[in-house]
Amino acid sequence: MPRWKGSTAAGWDPGAGMSVKVVDTVQEDLMQEVWDVYYNAFNELNALAVQRHLLYRSEFDEVMLDRRVQKYLCLADDGSVCGLSTFTNDLDAVPLISPAYFQRRWPEHYTAKRIWYCGFLAIEKSRRAALAFPEIIEAMYLSASMNNGIIGVDFCRFNDEGRHISRALELKLHRLSGTVSRERLDEQAFYLYEFPEAEAA
Repeated sequence: MPRWKGSTAAGWDPGAGMSVKVVDTVQEDLMQEVWDVYYNAFNELNALAVQRHLLYRSEFDEVMLDRRVQKYLCLADDGSVCGLSTFTNDLDAVPLISPAYFQRRWPEHYTAKRIWYCGFLAIEKSRRAALAFPEIIEAMYLSASMNNGIIGVDFCRFNDEGRHISRALELKLHRLSGTVSRERLDEQAFYLYEFPEAEAA
């Protein structure tokens, strides 16, 4: 019996021995495995980004059980999870963003629930997961584009400037859609003030 039986909302088969399953909730027997993929992908950012990017386990479990948020699971041919993302058009379900901002900027899209937000995208660190990133992106793109929607996502500076994630995402979406435009919505700067003379005194 498939481990995701009973919770599948949709499916996308990219071939190459992988499939992307879209579920409303993650079943209990899969919870530890998806947590491990997520933790291993984001734990490094704890020392590289000022803002916390790693959910606490209790927060993670809540998201995995929140039916407002779809979970995209990239599964290898043996059924193991090699990629995971969250995707929703219910912006109230996304912590730390302001739905009012999106409502002001895109009122028609907001009212029609045609604004999707990707909370995170975690990829297992292994050679077999090399296709997981583009396949999950394609599956999320199809969900939004079929409804004439727009997609929001955020990256820390390390992932954006160091790993060029936003550029890779733009290139993948361009291949899928033919045309895509990218807009930087906002930026939060973190400052540190030091007092070396006061310390010396």
